[in-house]
Amino acid sequence: MPYLLNQAADKTSRAFEAAYKAKYGMLRTEWRVVFHLGHYGKMTAKVICDRARIHKTKVSRAVHALEEKRYLARKPLPDDRRHEVLSLTKAGVIVFEDLYQEAQRFDADLMSVFSAAEREQMRNFLIKIAKF
Repeated sequence: MPYLLNQAADKTSRAFEAAYKAKYGMLRTEWRVVFHLGHYGKMTAKVICDRARIHKTKVSRAVHALEEKRYLARKPLPDDRRHEVLSLTKAGVIVFEDLYQEAQRFDADLMSVFSAAEREQMRNFLIKIAKF
């Protein structure tokens, strides 16, 4: 089962990669950082690491790349200057909104081969596995 889950995750992730890589030159971790900031709002890199289950080194590289592309801004925390609050810039919000719509279309296409009952069942199974 872990092998099949990994294969399914890798195949779908690589298929969607074309959307953010071709259009915005982003890598997968960069898209994941943009997604978290766009979907949940301002947060620290550590929170992104914990939520997305990504190693801090990868998030750090993605944050740096996104900042260079002017999609992300950093602001030191007032009570702890070692940490920063990350947020999307106006350009970053535009990129997020575009890619989020693309992700919704991708999801609809991906799930179109399943019945409504199968989609619901799959979602429930994946949630249970993710919480395992």
